[in-house]
Amino acid sequence: MIQEGMRGEDQQQNHIFSYLSPEARVRKDHPLRAIRGMVDEVLNRPPFDCAGEAVAGAVARDATIRSERLLMEEMDYNLLFRWFVGLNADEEVWDATTFTKNRDRLLEVEVAKKFLA
Repeated sequence: MIQEGMRGEDQQQNHIFSYLSPEARVRKDHPLRAIRGMVDEVLNRPPFDCAGEAVAGAVARDATIRSERLLMEEMDYNLLFRWFVGLNADEEVWDATTFTKNRDRLLEVEVAKKFLA
């Protein structure tokens, strides 16, 4: 039960309407724009373009999000994450278990190693 206090009644808006896309919400000089551009460039290449490239050593880094479940939770409400992966604000995020299984399968193939290099 919500009590009235000095602020008055706690009324919250259950739905939000936005006429701006995630693209419009991410500032033009945000560092992820450059990374997304590189990712898009690699993903738009035909698969055979990656086959002849040498695989460089990858540099391991500490993860800022500790699990796929937390990543999906962050993606559920963070518009920057949604923009980066191409989800609109009202689209459902992926199930964490499905995401993990697909990630594991993707990392087993050679093209993923070349892409991440």
